[in-house]
Amino acid sequence: MTASPTAKPEPAPTVTKTIEVKVKVTKTVTAQPASGYSSGDDESSSGGSVYYQNCAAARAAGAAPVHRGEPGYGSHLDRDGDGTGCDWG
Repeated sequence: MTASPTAKPEPAPTVTKTIEVKVKVTKTVTAQPASGYSSGDDESSSGGSVYYQNCAAARAAGAAPVHRGEPGYGSHLDRDGDGTGCDWG
């Protein structure tokens, strides 16, 4: 017996796969001036803040090294976690 030319094959079953994706979220926090700090242009009383994106920026501003509690300090500047940022090189 031979197959009829009009017979259509059955469609293949649909297979779905669920995958789990993990996402790492980072939050940038801008350092606030320490109490009693005066930047010379009264920035502390106007609510201004200092933020250095990296050590090159802190050095260019003449602020490196920057210590924990000082305006502009951020843990992203402190590679070894000793409380002093941009203290290398």
